[in-house]
Amino acid sequence: MDFLSAFGRFIQDQVLGMQWLNELIGAILEALGLKLDSTLGGSLHFFIYDTIKIFVLLSVLIFGISYLQSYFPPERTKRILGRFHGLGANTVAALLGTVTPFCSCSSIPIFMGFTSAGLPVGVTFSFLISSPMVDLGSLVLLMSIFGARVAVVYVVLGLVVAVIGGTLLEKLGMDRYVEDFIKNAPNIELEREKLTRRDRAAYAKEQLLSTVRKVTPYILIGVAIGAVIHNMIPQTWVETVLGSRNPAAVILATLVGIPMYADIFGTIPVAESLLFKGASLGTILSFMMAVTTLSLPSLIMLKKAVKPRLLAAFIGICTAGIILVGYFFNFFQYFFII
Repeated sequence: MDFLSAFGRFIQDQVLGMQWLNELIGAILEALGLKLDSTLGGSLHFFIYDTIKIFVLLSVLIFGISYLQSYFPPERTKRILGRFHGLGANTVAALLGTVTPFCSCSSIPIFMGFTSAGLPVGVTFSFLISSPMVDLGSLVLLMSIFGARVAVVYVVLGLVVAVIGGTLLEKLGMDRYVEDFIKNAPNIELEREKLTRRDRAAYAKEQLLSTVRKVTPYILIGVAIGAVIHNMIPQTWVETVLGSRNPAAVILATLVGIPMYADIFGTIPVAESLLFKGASLGTILSFMMAVTTLSLPSLIMLKKAVKPRLLAAFIGICTAGIILVGYFFNFFQYFFII
């Protein structure tokens, strides 16, 4: 058990957390005459270390997950979902969402295709909720900051929100609030293309380069904000607004996160800094969930496909689920953070 515990700690600290890189960059900056406990030195240290770490993790994750995605093109995913009914269909849709695009805007065209193919609206919304919220990249990135226990429970609770959210929308009879042009769109079955390993690797490389181009600005902005929080914002401020002494912190973080647009890679450095400064775990995670699941650009895109009542129900159910997840993590914070 001691060996397994030490091995797990090594994976988290040195492989995912890259503490060796943190120490190396610190040593280089000190050799250049910068003090790490100064505002400038600490900010540069955080910015360089987190930027390199996130891009390394991003490259490995996007390539690996995109290779896996090549086995689940939308046509195949649609056929798989068509075999299931009821709660089982919502569960499978949520699980399939974990191996699909990494932000809500990328998931919406797939959601529209599933809906036009005749899949129940509850099933398609279970997919739409889980896809940006709990993809496999989220699992690994969260492990690098919060550890395996938090990451696994976060993904499980995200899947629960997706399954319950989709089921509720279906029970409420929200199918009739899908726009007519989506329901009446022709369902075209494309012939399945057989891909070789080289084809899959080429697809994964293409997805990696495309994703890096799209997310680079958000990562740099996120790391810059994280550096400011980490080195310039007083800890007492963060603890007062987002700490355990503010019972409304989870609600505040969720409402602040909804209008923003970023993916998991851009929110990680902000989350890391907030945790360091004393923000509650559930407050941080609810902020991340809100940003990735209910970003304003994705809601604008979704509004073109569904009527206002369905859009409002989707936002309300997701917001309530995210807030409940946040309070759950805050209540059990001392169990998760050891």
